[in-house]
Amino acid sequence: MKPSNEKHSQQYPTARKIRRACNNELYRTIKRLKVWVPKEKLEEAESLYFKKVILNLIWITENHSNRKLLSDWWDENVSAEIAELWEVDRDQLCRAFREAFGG
Repeated sequence: MKPSNEKHSQQYPTARKIRRACNNELYRTIKRLKVWVPKEKLEEAESLYFKKVILNLIWITENHSNRKLLSDWWDENVSAEIAELWEVDRDQLCRAFREAFGG
């Protein structure tokens, strides 16, 4: 049995879980945008998103239950680069991500 202080502490996700989560979130966002994104651009966006999550992993893990705050972080730190890469409107991308992510 784990000590009580370890039971409730948040464990950091593995790189595989993070990569899969990024992939799923971007896939759901594309579906809500109703646009076609070439596979190469999707993979580039996934890589970009994954790197940003890894760089902010401690903060993201601490706020894992606050979807609104995480969506705000995504809007500020990730959306501009992905909107430019996919050649879509940033505001529409942010709305689609929030709808897909639940924030």
